[in-house]
Amino acid sequence: MNRPLKIGLVGLLLVALLWFGLLAAQRLQPYEDTIDHGPSPEARANEYLAAELFLRQQKMTVKRTDGLDVLSALPSTGQTLLLFAPRHNMTPRQSQLVLEWAARGGHLVFVAEEIWDEEEGRSGDLLLDTLGIRQTSVYEDDEDSEESSEQAEADDSEPADQEHQDEPSGVEPDSEQQADEEVEEDRYPELTKVYLENEDAPAYAEFDTGYHLLDSEDRAYAWANSGDATHMLQLEHGKGLVTVLTDAWLWQNDSIGEYDNAWLLWYLTQDSAVTLVYSTERDGLLSLLLKHYPAALAALALLIGSLLWHVGMRHGPLIEPPTHARRQLEEHLRAGADFLLRRAGQQHLLSSLQRDILRRARHRHPGFERLAVAEQWQVLGRLTRLPSGAVSAAMRPLPTKRLSAADFTRQVANLQTLRNAL
Repeated sequence: MNRPLKIGLVGLLLVALLWFGLLAAQRLQPYEDTIDHGPSPEARANEYLAAELFLRQQKMTVKRTDGLDVLSALPSTGQTLLLFAPRHNMTPRQSQLVLEWAARGGHLVFVAEEIWDEEEGRSGDLLLDTLGIRQTSVYEDDEDSEESSEQAEADDSEPADQEHQDEPSGVEPDSEQQADEEVEEDRYPELTKVYLENEDAPAYAEFDTGYHLLDSEDRAYAWANSGDATHMLQLEHGKGLVTVLTDAWLWQNDSIGEYDNAWLLWYLTQDSAVTLVYSTERDGLLSLLLKHYPAALAALALLIGSLLWHVGMRHGPLIEPPTHARRQLEEHLRAGADFLLRRAGQQHLLSSLQRDILRRARHRHPGFERLAVAEQWQVLGRLTRLPSGAVSAAMRPLPTKRLSAADFTRQVANLQTLRNAL
């Protein structure tokens, strides 16, 4: 291939590439796409992060703490304490400190946690019981009201039927007309309405409608209601103010932007510095050790495991399993004698042999038992043809002290010789 041809092919290839590039550029269109990676780690760790940022945008001082120790250095005047943390572990002393802080001029905002128990006469929530506030469940109240209404309907069924028969068709009772008017007036029964002076329309907040607050001591001077329940009570406590809420979910990250939830938070904390307590629970000793000293705990666990292994380690050889072969009669006799020697002692064995010799002598010589000891030994010498020294050595009284092995063997041999000779 000559050079002009190569140049022509390269030029043709460049033209083709340029044409394909222009064609692709005409078809490509730029666009913007937003990828949602979800909440940030800070938002996942703090469910009230949006509330904090909102209050800071309102030029308010916001401080977050994880315990009630801050009360010792926190001034009361010009301060709002948002106690949104779980309080099931709160002690009576901590409850007293919180209320004393509010009585000195602070504004305490907390969430009611427990339901009032009629049988026990308390709810178990230290703050609620001290202030005389009762929280009830709307669902339980609805069940009780349904039961009572069913009973009333059963009692008044006949008069009610007669009244409905007397009414002309197409005309509704006055009570139904009033109910319709109330429904038209309350267009948002599921929302809590906050009324302000010099305002025609209320603010709407999204509290949980399943709970209701009751001021048993009639101390509250302001409140906020939904269609069926009261969700916020405000009462004076000493020189300060206490606001009780049924829940604080409306100020969490995913709900604070709805309705007038953010405005209500600003309204409760306006003209004051804010301290948000989001945790009143303290870590236990074990959790703190796991957090700060994991290596030391791992070393301690290994040391304990090594000690247990050392203590449980076998010392000495294994015991061989017993054989299933039958033993000889001599072995059984020796084992029985060893057992009697260990259990009964030498005195018992020697006495048994002497008694056996005397029993055989009585059979051989009638009246043997009535003879004196010396005469008995002479009779035994005549019957066995043994010298008198051997007979007296075998039948003499046994010593109280333990015999040596050689003496015991010699004594047993003498007694056996005497018994075998009878």
